Amino acid sequence: MTGVTETRPANRSQTAVTLHYQVAMPQPNNHLFEVTLQVQGWQAEVLDLRMPVWTPGSYLVREYARHLQDFAASGQANSGQEKLGRSLSWRKVSKNHWQINTAGVSELTVRYRIFANELTVRTNHLDGTHGYFNGAALFFYIPGYQQQPLQVTIVPPHSDWKIATPLPPVTGQENTFAAKDFDTLVDSPFEVGIQQRYEFDVLGKPHSYVIWGQGNIEPDRLIADTKKIIETEAELFGGLPYDRYLFLLHLTSQGFGGLEHKDSCSLIYSRFGFRSDDRYRRFMQLVAHEFFHLWNVKRIRPKALEVFDYEQENYTRSLWFSEGTTSFYDLALPFRAGIYDAKTYLSELSKEITRYLTTPGRNVQPLSESSFDAWIKLYRRDNNSDNSQISYYLKGEMVSLLLDLLIRTRHQNRRSLDDVMRQLWQQFGKDEIGFTPEQLEAVIQSVAEVDLTDFFDRFLHTTEELPFDQYLEPFGLRLQPEDTTGHPPFLGLNAKSDSGREIIKFVEVGSPAQQAGIDPDDELLAINGLRVKADQLNDRLKDYRPGDSIQVTVFHQDELKTCTVTLAAPRSGSYKLGAIESLSEGQKELLRGWLGVESL
Repeated sequence: MTGVTETRPANRSQTAVTLHYQVAMPQPNNHLFEVTLQVQGWQAEVLDLRMPVWTPGSYLVREYARHLQDFAASGQANSGQEKLGRSLSWRKVSKNHWQINTAGVSELTVRYRIFANELTVRTNHLDGTHGYFNGAALFFYIPGYQQQPLQVTIVPPHSDWKIATPLPPVTGQENTFAAKDFDTLVDSPFEVGIQQRYEFDVLGKPHSYVIWGQGNIEPDRLIADTKKIIETEAELFGGLPYDRYLFLLHLTSQGFGGLEHKDSCSLIYSRFGFRSDDRYRRFMQLVAHEFFHLWNVKRIRPKALEVFDYEQENYTRSLWFSEGTTSFYDLALPFRAGIYDAKTYLSELSKEITRYLTTPGRNVQPLSESSFDAWIKLYRRDNNSDNSQISYYLKGEMVSLLLDLLIRTRHQNRRSLDDVMRQLWQQFGKDEIGFTPEQLEAVIQSVAEVDLTDFFDRFLHTTEELPFDQYLEPFGLRLQPEDTTGHPPFLGLNAKSDSGREIIKFVEVGSPAQQAGIDPDDELLAINGLRVKADQLNDRLKDYRPGDSIQVTVFHQDELKTCTVTLAAPRSGSYKLGAIESLSEGQKELLRGWLGVESL
């Protein structure tokens, strides 16, 4: 902001300044963390404090400062041999920037409270059973002092509340943990409360599951399968790059997500989502995804994320690889680990391809643009999102699949995308050197030993359809759309019952419904004068044929409206990876080298 001067260290050591946070939660049911920052050895006349606006791994400006209240500052100055304490004047300079007058003050204390009632992997949550927080959403940083070592002391409200964090404890100081710098603090979530803890070793290193919430999880099965995933990923990269690892798992009535950290991850999942095979597989894929991130993005990361700017968006066009390639592996790794078989893997892959091919936005937004615009699109979905954008997770996964198949075909399975990951690890990840898009493409080309300029131009920077069959054919596979015989004509909208009303949630671009003037948020009332509910819509449409015109009645902004809609031919709603007839010996060999089977 114009006219604001921030104090920054200039040509002097920062070692004289010590920073210590205390996090208390004396009344957890009020959802307020009480945070105290103690600064000692301060020498400047002004202290600037800034709250991050986003957290690494979740590419959206979330304005964490909006939850801050009750800010206060006090300080001590040396007057002869006597220390004098007093309140310090301060002002708020911008949405996340506080400035304290510290003239003559060498020790100061900053107090504030953070409202925490949003249970996600990237925010804070506090109630009568636990307190969970992420560093970016709770702690200030001092500009210019991000490399300063920090300590954090936790004050639990009850003696039976336990503390879990990847940060190491400080010897001789109760409930106190050390972070070598602010980035490490941000990268180290805390779970404080009533929890289940399960310890296990993998490849000689300690691991923990810390679980909050009740559900139908089976710890022995969970740990056994997690061990398989850890071992499989460690084999790919040649070891584990940490001393210990922590899985934080929140079980809720509904929820799905994860956030990667260098030595830990936070997971959230439905409390009763572990019994059915489908839902259990989905959870293990989530585990595989977040664990794979400890290499891909936490250590092998784009140049734009090499040094985090917590003040604003950090733009990169490479999230297709950081997230999309990780999504490719989160299906493949549980298969390689023996958690499910080749047939199941292809079924899971078919579901992902179906999601991609039934998203109209793939024809609008190129993959590199999806990555660049993550900050304004992916996490800010609306009723038109599926028409106008494609997830870099999803299309990145598809492009990674094609690259893996291309490399395997050219090198008869003696090379694969695994070799790309290993080369990136050696060249960039071990020393945490950020890669540019050009360097990433160069590594992929060096492994493939073919010029991929055209591939990258077409599939990263345009909306050209991905030629799945071209890359599947050498393995004796092809993509099979479902038979639409018996399917209703295509209308082009999705509706859902909501509080006794049938609300249209999505209208596909160019569809008969959109051309007739039907919009999302319209209330669906009737077809040809007869009431219709959302769950009856497909059955009602089966009474008509493509080319028929029907009258669809809706409330549009509370105005009764009847639209004439001409129905189109049925659309395929799913795709399946299947074998072509009469596989050649070469196709059988490639299929066996990829999936370990000669037929499906």
